[in-house]
Amino acid sequence: ISDMFEIQSSQLALAKQADADTKPFAEKMVQDHQKTSSELKALVDGGKVKATLPTSLDSQHQKMLDELKAKNGKDFDASYDQTQVKAHQDAVALFDAYAKNGDNAELKGWAFRTLPHLREHLSMAEKLK
Repeated sequence: ISDMFEIQSSQLALAKQADADTKPFAEKMVQDHQKTSSELKALVDGGKVKATLPTSLDSQHQKMLDELKAKNGKDFDASYDQTQVKAHQDAVALFDAYAKNGDNAELKGWAFRTLPHLREHLSMAEKLK
């Protein structure tokens, strides 16, 4: 769901012609989160992880996306930037916890390998103006 939200909110930022620092960030979020979604799908499809991948956002993420859709211009950019910081703080916490204490070795390894990228995304999000 986190990847799905990152992709959809970042595609929205691109469609709304976000400001100069947000646009390259949004492009990177779409690219990177499509990659991690594919990696996770491969783990599930390969039988290494027993899970059902979500096909839509949960209500919390859908609400955040709907709130972003209602905004434009500087109001949108500011909300998108704040949302990205929060989303990546949550993702880093989730992946860090699973990398340390997860119960599936394959998924634990994937979380550990993905964590540096999420930390980089958080750092980038914190620098958005």
